[in-house]
Amino acid sequence: MPVPTNSPSVAWLTQESYNRLKAELEHLSGPGRTEIVARIEQARSEGDLKENGGYHAAKEEQGKAEARIRQLTELLNNAHVGEAPEDNGIVEPGMLVEAKIAGDKESFLLGSREVAGDTDINVYSERSPLGAAIQGHKAGDKVTYTAPNGKDITVEILSAKPYAG
Repeated sequence: MPVPTNSPSVAWLTQESYNRLKAELEHLSGPGRTEIVARIEQARSEGDLKENGGYHAAKEEQGKAEARIRQLTELLNNAHVGEAPEDNGIVEPGMLVEAKIAGDKESFLLGSREVAGDTDINVYSERSPLGAAIQGHKAGDKVTYTAPNGKDITVEILSAKPYAG
């Protein structure tokens, strides 16, 4: 049975990631909102809004902040918070996976970009074609999945270890 595309996905988060994102949400929805509203009011008091660059910039910033608040709220409300998955070599969210993808060796985190924070590690969602194909497999397994461009891609899983970021 297909999963509805509008259903929220459950993301695995470390307690540290959850706390960091919760603090960001609290700032954005509290002091962050107040700061943006003050900038909008300041720019509004400067006169004609049609040609007021400061006003338009502040309104754009407000839109981005509100979108981030919605994103964080949904993520945190639907997150599975806890320790990294068991170190059993099976690919699942929260695992750092090393694999040969179409012959090229690559390392990446399976899960949410938010878990990786400011690191430069590649992240693939468990709902992506690659993530869905390798989930539940272990080192030595070879799987093939169809990429969005229609090509079949072979993946050989080399290892899967809990992410300790």
